[in-house]
Amino acid sequence: MTRLTTSPVRRLVSLGLCLLLCMAVLPDSPPAAATQASYAQAEARSQVVRVLLSRLGVTDRMDIVLDGVYSLGNKGEASMIFDRGSELTFLQKNGSLYVYYEGMSFNAGAGLYLTRYQGEEGKENGIRLAGQPALYEGDLQLDIDGENIRPVLHIHVEDYLLGVLPYEMSNDFPLEALKAQAVTARTYALRKQAPSKPYDLVDTTNDQVFKGRLEGYDRAARAVAETRGLCGFYKDKLAECFYGASNGGQTELVEHVWKGGGDYGYYAMTDDPYDMQNPASLIKSATIRKKPGKNEVVSFGLRALLVKNLAQELEKRGYDPAPESLRVDEVHAVSVDTPAHGEPSRVMTRFHITFTYSGRTRSEGVIPAGAMHGPIASPLDEDQEEVSLFATAVVTPSPAPAATALPGDTLAPVSTPIPSPEPIYGPFVPVGEPVTLTLPVFPDAKNLLALELNPGYDNELITVVETKDSFIVQARRYGHGVGMSQRGAEWMAAFYRKTFMEILNFYYPGMEIKQYPQQDRVIPALDPERLVTPGPPPTPTPRPTLMPVTHEARDDAWFALVTGIEDDSTLNLRAAPDLSGEVLMRLYKNQRLLVVERCPEEGWVKVKTDVIEGYVMEKFLQKE
Repeated sequence: MTRLTTSPVRRLVSLGLCLLLCMAVLPDSPPAAATQASYAQAEARSQVVRVLLSRLGVTDRMDIVLDGVYSLGNKGEASMIFDRGSELTFLQKNGSLYVYYEGMSFNAGAGLYLTRYQGEEGKENGIRLAGQPALYEGDLQLDIDGENIRPVLHIHVEDYLLGVLPYEMSNDFPLEALKAQAVTARTYALRKQAPSKPYDLVDTTNDQVFKGRLEGYDRAARAVAETRGLCGFYKDKLAECFYGASNGGQTELVEHVWKGGGDYGYYAMTDDPYDMQNPASLIKSATIRKKPGKNEVVSFGLRALLVKNLAQELEKRGYDPAPESLRVDEVHAVSVDTPAHGEPSRVMTRFHITFTYSGRTRSEGVIPAGAMHGPIASPLDEDQEEVSLFATAVVTPSPAPAATALPGDTLAPVSTPIPSPEPIYGPFVPVGEPVTLTLPVFPDAKNLLALELNPGYDNELITVVETKDSFIVQARRYGHGVGMSQRGAEWMAAFYRKTFMEILNFYYPGMEIKQYPQQDRVIPALDPERLVTPGPPPTPTPRPTLMPVTHEARDDAWFALVTGIEDDSTLNLRAAPDLSGEVLMRLYKNQRLLVVERCPEEGWVKVKTDVIEGYVMEKFLQKE
């Protein structure tokens, strides 16, 4: 990271300014907006959403790098200006936020607000978490939640979507599918605005995955741009556009998944052939052989569940009611039925299996008479090894070493525990006619066959396919199943050439797509004089002499020059290969370095001179 050695911030610092900083207070609340603004009143709804950055894992410390000009203070006010490249650290101590910058620190109280200003054309303008590549475009509000710092990004919804689409739907998806995703994600975000709460959205699957903006996702960016302002409406109010990865072949209704009221007339329960046909839709399968081979046994889990339901019958016949004493001889039929929500729901709740089986008796073995007093069997003596199958020979206790015994102590003998006798099983005996057992699909059959796709939901679509030799039980649906299936949308666009409007009409048949009144990103302009301190012209400081490097470049080492910085900038030499590592020294342009090795941390190298050694980012070096 390079930084101007005489930044405008440093020129602004004065005693009066420091006093002003100490009086920073929380930012003003955003304009109030209804939770469900009607379309006619949509102009009143802010298009800035507030996103809790929980994925960053911030605790009581947060380190950021400003890739733009920001001010710190009250919202709309600039108590202190930070230039591009500034590195800030925030710490929570005893209920207060402390700000650290270039040797300065001050107490900002219970919270603070970083306001972004207009940047130069063609340059990035946002915040990066130190050491992370993603750019967070917007203002940053920090306050205290318990013992941790709570970072909330205030970002225009169109910029927000650039950090959502590549992660909720891959950038490789067809453009029309991405456009459908852009409309649903935009609608969802704006509908979730809640001015009375500290934030609107979380950056995880609890709402929508948001990871900031990265370069290279051009198709996703195009989808956002070409649908700018388009949202879904129902009865002139923003819809709740739920969506999931794969519905398994049928869309689900909101009321079947979540409790609570609401008018969701724009959803329908519909068979989805597109999701079914997409080979990327997730499926789990379990195969039940009709006739297990000579060396095959039905899974222990299945036998355990069967025994649980046949225990009384097995005991009545005198057989051992344990999974290891049940042998499935043939499976005649497997089926599922009984829709959870009536027709046409395909979430089946009953699992049936018809089979014939054999059982066997069990009795406890007898401990051989000599097991307690016979000689110790040698592990190399095969005959003696056979004798010790039902018991372990007793080892004669020996006294503890004299060094641990005290005069007059009585040492208690230590004996080897006698094992329980091994059971004796009778032969397997067929138990007559086929038996049909009916089990609940959720959770018994699903857990038994390891078919779970959705932890927390009992909504997989279970089907049975019969082949010549087996019954194949399949589970589909990855997610809640409500609204758009991302895999279905992908197949509609890729294979059937459907447009994003056709995709949305299929998954939200009662929803109307309208242009939301657009509000451009409002980024305040900074008075240039705020970045200049009046006063006499500075006297040029003589540039320090560059450090000598007389080492030899042995093995895989090589020489390089610091060239990737401006003439009046410096390059940080750090104590560790990380942007949070302690700065040991600032290296000037054309400083010669011996590069000792490339680090496992991507982009970092270890370097040394005759004076010092440390770590720098390789992109600022030019190999000699």
